[in-house]
Amino acid sequence: MKKILLMAMLALALASCNTSKKIVYFQDIQVNRPEAITEARDITVQPKDQISILVSSKDPQLAALFNLPRVQYRVGDNNMQNTSGDVSGYTLDTEGYIDFPVLGRLYVAGMTKSEIASFIKKRLMDENLINDPVVTVEFMNLYYSILGEVNNPGKYMITKDQITLLEAISMAGDLTIYGKRDAVFVVREEDGQRVTHWVDLRTQDLFHSPVYYLKQNDVIYVQPNKVRAGQSTINENSVKSVSLWISIASFLSSLGVLLFK
Repeated sequence: MKKILLMAMLALALASCNTSKKIVYFQDIQVNRPEAITEARDITVQPKDQISILVSSKDPQLAALFNLPRVQYRVGDNNMQNTSGDVSGYTLDTEGYIDFPVLGRLYVAGMTKSEIASFIKKRLMDENLINDPVVTVEFMNLYYSILGEVNNPGKYMITKDQITLLEAISMAGDLTIYGKRDAVFVVREEDGQRVTHWVDLRTQDLFHSPVYYLKQNDVIYVQPNKVRAGQSTINENSVKSVSLWISIASFLSSLGVLLFK
């Protein structure tokens, strides 16, 4: 009997170690050892993106010449719940241009928010239109989507210059216990191509992935583990699947042989 108990405890210990390796993040990170941070990648605007641009000055009437009429627009928060707000929007055309008051067509595709603001400010000053312009640029319709084994799947707005994969996962409430930490996929569309990247959250190689810093329209998918996948095969009219009953019968038979040998 003692031999059986010892074998059972050993099996439980091995199973526990194996489970831990499947769910713990960053298993190969060395604690308290500084590591150079990869240069952060700010999000750049692309054709069909929408941005707001506001020009301010000590002379409000002069600045008003460079601002679109303010209209009611439905602005989404981080979980796409709508609230109302007054904003002015510019949508990049298919070539990456916006039509800006007085200055005309401006090519802004591939620029960050700060680069667009600096570009417009310089044009206004170089052409002696405003001597003291303050230009503010914000994203309006940029988002990423997260699907699969996370607690709150859905579409989330991007409101700041950069967002990491870890931040995106935390916004979705983290992975469920059924999510495969070594099977997170990020689908990205750019330059007329669709590329799927594979990420393993258990290793620090995540920080060097091309999708660690997300871009607009990225789709994150977390695969289910075998337990979750197995649940989908269980019929609602039966208590458990046939394969499960076979496994239980096999286990009981083996246990009976050990007990009565």
